[in-house]
Amino acid sequence: MKEFGGTAIFLDRNDINTDEIIPAKYLTEISKAALKPHLLEDLLLEGQSFDPQGKELQDAKVVVSRGNFGCGSSREHAVWAFEVNDINIIIAESFARIFRQNMFNCGILAIELPRKDINELFNMEGTLSFAVNMEKQQLLASSSGKEKSFSFEINGFDKDLVSAGGWLAYADSKY
Repeated sequence: MKEFGGTAIFLDRNDINTDEIIPAKYLTEISKAALKPHLLEDLLLEGQSFDPQGKELQDAKVVVSRGNFGCGSSREHAVWAFEVNDINIIIAESFARIFRQNMFNCGILAIELPRKDINELFNMEGTLSFAVNMEKQQLLASSSGKEKSFSFEINGFDKDLVSAGGWLAYADSKY
């Protein structure tokens, strides 16, 4: 079973769209690896210091954001850019429907939490790290010696997809 968790990066904004995740000028790339250096390069976060080439993003395995994450076009490239950068969880209040399913299909865990829980995560101090218990559908956030557990929902099929590592690995194991 695939392991989920790691250090988080916070993107404090609603409506982060697929053009900001991976700019359209890179959609002609023929490999996922070619997308790697361009993840979030056009993202603007007002009042926040964010460097898409910085160590914080390079070390991150988890993204925490606000509502309607992945809106815009339904391109798979946006999810591939996270996948090739080893991001294995995105936590948000809500996701664009197609983006969310593309995440599961690529073996990335999309966790939706209520606004109060997202606010609590944003207010935790220090470097935040996450671990997931997929069976119990529990997310454990740890920072500065403090831990907080959050419950999340995922249907059985999507759980099987992400646990297998994505649609292709799932299909290989079943067919």
